[in-house]
Amino acid sequence: MTVQRLEHVGVVVDDLAAATTFFVALGLEVEGEASVEGALVDRINGLAGVRADIVILRTADGTGSQLELARYSSPSYDGDVGPAPPNAPGIRHILFVVDDIEASLAALRAQGGELVGELVNYENVYMLCYVRGPAGIIVELAEEIR
Repeated sequence: MTVQRLEHVGVVVDDLAAATTFFVALGLEVEGEASVEGALVDRINGLAGVRADIVILRTADGTGSQLELARYSSPSYDGDVGPAPPNAPGIRHILFVVDDIEASLAALRAQGGELVGELVNYENVYMLCYVRGPAGIIVELAEEIR
């Protein structure tokens, strides 16, 4: 058994438009949008009465890397409020390699993104930082130092 490829990473958000705008500001491109519901969707999710809207975004480099954003309108989720810190168990961040970290950071800040820690030079290999976006999503930005 061999993994053939990583198709996409899925992220559930509470404001699909804001999350889409955030990732488009970073340079991702909208590939498609859809609404999903019905018995098969319920069975896949293990939930009853699922209704969700999704947006598929892709990187511009042609590698096929995709990010799926989903907003569930049904059933409702009444979990803990507030974003989890970067060290909480679970998927905590998505890393994007960018060609201009300062410009990328500025674009995300313009969409409400907040720097989590600091922009740092990591061992003269990468400039790195974490940015918190919609729904508490943490994006790590990396720019190779040449």
